[in-house]
Amino acid sequence: MKTAYKNIYNVLKLNRFIVLTVVVFALLSSTFSVWMAFTANKNALNSAFAINTDGSIIPLKLVTQKENIRVEALAHLELFHNYFYNIDASNYERNLKKALWLGNSSVDNLYRQKKADGVYNRLLQYSLVQKVLSIDSRLTENNGSYGFTTTTIFEINRGSIIDTYELVSTGNLAMVDRNFPNNPHGLLITDFFENTLKKRNDEDRKK
Repeated sequence: MKTAYKNIYNVLKLNRFIVLTVVVFALLSSTFSVWMAFTANKNALNSAFAINTDGSIIPLKLVTQKENIRVEALAHLELFHNYFYNIDASNYERNLKKALWLGNSSVDNLYRQKKADGVYNRLLQYSLVQKVLSIDSRLTENNGSYGFTTTTIFEINRGSIIDTYELVSTGNLAMVDRNFPNNPHGLLITDFFENTLKKRNDEDRKK
């Protein structure tokens, strides 16, 4: 006897096939989504500011912070020593304000000591020009922290007389949040100390 309805078993088999297909597709789609999210997160963690050879920051992908830190540290030290020691009567307030963003209280204490000793007053009184000629920094790493020794060569122009000096300073570097444009490298100079300052003679200048 013929009926207008399809066999109930065939309908159930078809429904089961459809449900299984949807479930399998959903599982595959979920797995793919999780994998994509994991990959994107991993790429994001490995992405950072790229550092140019001159220490400037450029928004390029991708080198790890471990690979960047030495370049950034050297650029940070060069920036600080330029601000702190490359000064004259017209720019010393502006430069020192920028330098204080790059170090902690040890830098501020040295600045206050120099101010109390009349260093900046003499700069104004005699229109002195203190110009940095070179900055050479060496880093030492210890369990992820960095110490530095920096040799800064600068000259003081007193008009008819120009004297050249060699300053050796030491300290450590601490990682902090980047603060554009005040502290673009995200580093802070700590335990800053001027170890030695000596006047260079003509023979030293020729070396």
